[in-house]
Amino acid sequence: MTGGLLHRLAGVATGAELVAALLMGVSYPLMLLGALLPLTWLFIAAAALSYAGDHFLHRRGSYLLVRMGKARLGLTVRFLVRQLLLVLLLAREDWAGERMFSAAVVGFLAFYALQAPHTALVMVLRRLRRLPIGTRNIDLSTMPVPDGPPRWLTHRAVEKVLHTEVPAQAGLLAAVATGTAAFGYAGIAVTLALVLGYVAVLLPFLRARRLPPSKEAALAWFDAWLRDYRPVVALYFSGSKDSAYQVNMWLDTMAGLDVRTVVILRERAILSRLATTTVPVMCVPSAVDLMNLDLSMLRVGLYPANVGKNLHLLRVPTMKHVFIGHGDSDKVASINPYAKAYDEVWTAGRAGRDRFMLADVGVRDEDIVEVGRPQLASIETGAGPREGRIPTVLYAPTWEGWTDEPGNTSLMLAGENIIRGLLASERPVRVLYKPHPFTGSRDPEAAAAHRRIVEMMERAAAERAADPRWREAAAASEAERERAAATLRAMAESGAFGQATVAAWDDASVSRDAQTPAAQAAEEERALVEWNNAYWRSRGWWEHRVITGPQPLLFDCFNESDALVSDISSVVSDFIASGKPYAVTDSAGLGAEEFMRQNTAVRAAVILSNDADRLGEVIAAAHAPGDPERDPLAGARRELRQYLIGPDEPPSQARFAAAVAALAAKAEARNTAQGADEAPSAHTVPAPGDPARRPVPAQEG
Repeated sequence: MTGGLLHRLAGVATGAELVAALLMGVSYPLMLLGALLPLTWLFIAAAALSYAGDHFLHRRGSYLLVRMGKARLGLTVRFLVRQLLLVLLLAREDWAGERMFSAAVVGFLAFYALQAPHTALVMVLRRLRRLPIGTRNIDLSTMPVPDGPPRWLTHRAVEKVLHTEVPAQAGLLAAVATGTAAFGYAGIAVTLALVLGYVAVLLPFLRARRLPPSKEAALAWFDAWLRDYRPVVALYFSGSKDSAYQVNMWLDTMAGLDVRTVVILRERAILSRLATTTVPVMCVPSAVDLMNLDLSMLRVGLYPANVGKNLHLLRVPTMKHVFIGHGDSDKVASINPYAKAYDEVWTAGRAGRDRFMLADVGVRDEDIVEVGRPQLASIETGAGPREGRIPTVLYAPTWEGWTDEPGNTSLMLAGENIIRGLLASERPVRVLYKPHPFTGSRDPEAAAAHRRIVEMMERAAAERAADPRWREAAAASEAERERAAATLRAMAESGAFGQATVAAWDDASVSRDAQTPAAQAAEEERALVEWNNAYWRSRGWWEHRVITGPQPLLFDCFNESDALVSDISSVVSDFIASGKPYAVTDSAGLGAEEFMRQNTAVRAAVILSNDADRLGEVIAAAHAPGDPERDPLAGARRELRQYLIGPDEPPSQARFAAAVAALAAKAEARNTAQGADEAPSAHTVPAPGDPARRPVPAQEG
């Protein structure tokens, strides 16, 4: 408990980071003590600690460094303080009247004077090498984009150039320890030469032939590319970096369409977090740039989120616009009046249509199309835990939302009761806890509840590991679990799997090189499956787990679970595809009858109050799914499944593709009626056999 509190207060994620932070914090008082006494050996040891701690925290990307910057203890200040303490040591060691002392002061002043041109040069290069449109899977070879500075010059550039002070520090300390001033002069000279060399190596990259085209030339190139590629469908998305999952869930669906598609993003933070795809991607941060692009060939725009920036594409009259959402649920967000701004709203099943009709927010029934949920194809149906194993129950609450309504999430009012009930169940279960990525982002109370649940889960996991009931299973599976853990380590070290954030300092080079051929995408998909299998095998089937971060995916957790406890959200609607038992929490205290009336997805659920008193019912169903006595809601789940997500045939991907084709035809008919100037061959929906019907793979080179 105390350790967790220290981690949160310090802004560190691991024990190693906490140790590094404490050592770095202690090093400065020790350097001061070493300078005042004076004890050169103590100063040297403390300085080494300060360098090591700082470097470790930077390598880990610790959030503590952000907090230190806000507290006016940023990287430059820490280096300056260390240098001032060294000057104090020199004075206390009677070097104040010597030329070397003056050389040290002047050398440090020159060192900081040279920081300004270096920083300015890095910033100018970064700006000049940023294309107005970031890309993935678009061949920029005809633009062209020359190589930028090598990564060792640009990655953590400020930190690296500050570390060129090390020779000066070492030389001056050697001079104090030996009484030989030559060491100090040599160290200062080496430091200044390194800084000047750093700047000199960067300067050639400012030459015109080493820079990408101008903004105007680049935008003209993209206009030409659009006219040549002629995309028919655009998936358009804007949002915060944590909302990348909302667009990622649609990438496979886009790749499965048999017309040319493009993904249009508005934030570079989303581009760097985009999942693997072979679909061409354009990130256009500027509204002016987007509105000036020639998008006349597009016929269908698909929008996963209702955000203000949608307006910048909604203004294009030659295409039809569709709200597809990022989840189909009974939450208020699913019936947002903003939806009437689109030509059509696509829902998973009949439930979505009825939801809009009952809400009466201006969306007409004829503008609603039921297309299913193509993403649910990976969800497996289950018939209970494997022989000899206990069932797994997933608790996946949604986040607190933008308002303070108690029905938004069960986390604060019921979360701990749910976890406590699952962990203490007489019929043992394994518990998985996977909170929404936004949990705690708005309400500190939600963040506090999440931390308490994590602590409960960690204690329970430790107790179960020590329980003799599970030792036999642990011994029997130890070798397999170790092999799986070794696989995870090997994949992490090799980079074979893991959605790493792309370092986008050199934006132009990243866009130029970000090509994903179909073979590479297939290999990454294989690696994803291998990682997912190894992840679940690396721990026992009885071990409780807290799952945060992008992996494993929520649907992977569905497939690993035998029952779900959640809130009113798309999590419930999607889980229904599995046919497994589930419970939903009535956090607002509406009562079971009213809660069921307002929320379609709970018609086949065990409805929990905030004290989670009926939790035993879903646990019993997880132990014996389909049993009329223990799982009386099995039949209701089958009926509700079709109502919420539509029929199994034709497959959802086919229904989605048919809806795209039908709407594209409507857009074409509208443009023909309006007398569009563009030649028909440039914008018609391609006929079967036309190469434009096949997604164009990313071009290599």
